[in-house]
Amino acid sequence: MQRLAPRWKRAGTAIGFVPTMGYLHEGHISLVRKARKLVGKSGVVVVSIYVNPTQFSPTEDLAKYPRDLPRDKRMCREAGVDVLFVPDDRQMYPAQDHAEFSAFVIEESLSRGIEGASRPTHFRGVTTVLAKLFNIVSPDVAVFGAKDFQQAIIVKRMVRDLNFPVKIVVAPTHREPDGLAMSSRNKYLKGDLRHQATCLWQAIQKAKHCVRSRSIFISAAPLKRELKEFIHRHPAARVDYLEFFDPHTLKPVTEVQRGVQMALAVFIGQTRLIDNARL
Repeated sequence: MQRLAPRWKRAGTAIGFVPTMGYLHEGHISLVRKARKLVGKSGVVVVSIYVNPTQFSPTEDLAKYPRDLPRDKRMCREAGVDVLFVPDDRQMYPAQDHAEFSAFVIEESLSRGIEGASRPTHFRGVTTVLAKLFNIVSPDVAVFGAKDFQQAIIVKRMVRDLNFPVKIVVAPTHREPDGLAMSSRNKYLKGDLRHQATCLWQAIQKAKHCVRSRSIFISAAPLKRELKEFIHRHPAARVDYLEFFDPHTLKPVTEVQRGVQMALAVFIGQTRLIDNARL
């Protein structure tokens, strides 16, 4: 990969990049299509598949995160991906002892709240692995999904602050017909859990309706309580967080009105799902 990228650069070939953790679905493929549109037929589209251990805490699902490389290869081939980059831990974290790896990229402002408050070491792992992937792939443009809204904002800040020569494009969240945001973790949802998982999107729809039906702002605290009560009516659902915040600064707001961003994380059984939307 590190030999290919400079060769493309010298030839003036645009590089579009879609970083993933694999177990691909139609949401990922929509990002591939976006990357292809951005670089054109003369450009190349690179997809990486790497389940990054540094963004998982010891209590999270690193070991059982779904993997199916043959299926991923087939989907990438059918989607017209030019290069599939599948590094292993030895290549990405080359220290002989994993504990010896000590150089991390840390964003210190946008990563503190929302998902960062719930998963304190998560974004340190995300920004580090993406900095490494950007150095390896040398993309002109990288495409991310809006489902991971906070991640996309943090990556934009990292790219700006550290002068990475890559444009970050955020594509809309891809959803199932019933509104559930597509996610590799949806594989865990069996039987009635799959139906209960729609409570995230339904809660977002309820918040949107409240904003549309009011001519003035709504106090955030009672709206949070109302939405959490709605989610908890689903027997398998447990709210990790539900937040309203400014979409640019990611700072929480006390008054909810048009343009505010809502994000939530909910456990459906043992499966943790996230979603967000602009209200």
